[in-house]
Amino acid sequence: QVQLVESGGGLVQAGGSLRLSCAASGRPFSSYAMGWFRQRPGKEREFVAAIWWSGGNTYYAESVKGRFTISRDNAKNTVYLQMNSLKPEDTAVYYCAADERPLGGSSWLGRETNYDYWGQGTQVTVSS
Repeated sequence: QVQLVESGGGLVQAGGSLRLSCAASGRPFSSYAMGWFRQRPGKEREFVAAIWWSGGNTYYAESVKGRFTISRDNAKNTVYLQMNSLKPEDTAVYYCAADERPLGGSSWLGRETNYDYWGQGTQVTVSS
């Protein structure tokens, strides 16, 4: 079993930045692919970004490409999402997720059903 705990959410003005963290505990973290998803008000949960177990490959939704950066520190069992140039439409609950046996790149990691463990989410609110 893996436990994931997100932190770093909050209220920020448009154009500002936030860094989300997701701390993992339980089974070995370094072999998992990790992803960030979000659920905007009134919308279904959607893919934001993902990173391969080694950190060598990263994937992003088009809506955040160039503004968000996913990274991981396997020594700290933590994955990060650096969010810059935030927009009001980035307002959402952000979730991190872990995939024990990733079998592909962006098409695989972009599907929430392929993830085995989820955090409880952290709220990000961007004011205009």
